[in-house]
Amino acid sequence: MATKRVTLADVAQRAGLSVSAASLILNGRPDTRLSKDAHDRVHTAATELGYRPNIAARGLRTDKTSTFGFVSDLVATTRFASGLIKGALEAARAASHVVLVIETDGDPAREEEAIAALVDRQVDGIIFATMRARELFVPELPRGTAAVMLNAINPGHPASVLPDEYSGGRAAVRLLLEAGHRDGIALIGQSDDAERDVFRSTTVARRVAGVRDAMAEAGATFAAERSIWLWEPDHGYEAVRDLLASGPAPRALICMNDRLAFGAYQALSEAGLSVPGDVSVVSFDNDELAAYLRPGLTTIGLPHEAMGRRAVERLLDPGEPGESLIPMPAIERASIAPPRR
Repeated sequence: MATKRVTLADVAQRAGLSVSAASLILNGRPDTRLSKDAHDRVHTAATELGYRPNIAARGLRTDKTSTFGFVSDLVATTRFASGLIKGALEAARAASHVVLVIETDGDPAREEEAIAALVDRQVDGIIFATMRARELFVPELPRGTAAVMLNAINPGHPASVLPDEYSGGRAAVRLLLEAGHRDGIALIGQSDDAERDVFRSTTVARRVAGVRDAMAEAGATFAAERSIWLWEPDHGYEAVRDLLASGPAPRALICMNDRLAFGAYQALSEAGLSVPGDVSVVSFDNDELAAYLRPGLTTIGLPHEAMGRRAVERLLDPGEPGESLIPMPAIERASIAPPRR
C-alpha cells in the first residue's frame, strides 16, 4: 500500500508551530525572529517524519523547479566527452539542483521530443551539448526558456561554453619552443575545408590560428604540412609515413588531435625513429589512451568537466550573452625532448 506523503502541516503539528513558521525555518529564511528551540523542534520533526519538500508545489509558487535539462547528441554514451555531463552534475548538485539528461543521437525528431518532455517538467533551463564542438541546430524553444550551448554554438542562442582553442594552439607551440625546437617542425592534420565547416567544428580554425600565430611570433616556419580531413589513427599513420618518405625526418610533430598522433607513433616506430629521442610529438584533446602510449603523449587537453560546470553556472547566473572560453590544460608527459644535435 502507498503511504501518505508527509506534508509541511505534519511537520508543523509535530513541532507545535504554525505552518508558516515551519516553512520559514525549513526554507532557511533569515530574520524569522523564531527561537533556537523552535528551529530545533522543526528540524527534529522533519527528520523524524522523513519530510521531503514538494518540489512541484514549490515550483508553482516560485516559478522555479531547481531542475535543468541536458540534451546531447552522443555525449552520454561517449567516454571521451562524458566529462561534460559529470561537470554539469557536480555544479548542479552544489547548487541543490538536479539535471535531467536526454540523449538524441542527433535525431531532429528526438530533439523535439526531448524539448517537449523537459518543458512539460518545467525545467529552469536547458543545456544543449555536443560531443564535437560545432554549430548546432536547436528546435524552437518556448519564450523565456533559458538555454546554454555547451561545446557548441547557435546563432539564436548566444550563451555558449567552448574550449579556448586559440590559447590551446599557442600552448602546444610553446611546449616545443621551450624544449628548444625552432626548425624541422611539421604540422599534421590542418585542413582548410574543416576550418571553414562550422557544422563539423566551430573551434578547429581557432586551434590552427593559435598554432600559426605562435609560430610566426617566434620567427619559426613549418618544415612540412599534411592536410587531413578525417583525424583518425590510420590517416595520421599514412600522413607521417608519406612525410618520412618525401624527405628528411622532422624534429617535431604537431598533430591536430591525439588520434592522429597515435598513427604518427606507429609510422615513426616503423621507420626506426624514437619518440622523443628523434622526433618530439605534441597533440590535442587528451584522449584517455594518450596516457597509455609509450612514451606517454604530451597533449593539450579538452577541459570537459570545467566546461560542464560553467554551463550550469551560466544558467544559474546568466550575466551577459556571449562565449565563455575555458582554458585548455597542457598535459605534459614524455613525448617532447630537446632536438638532437
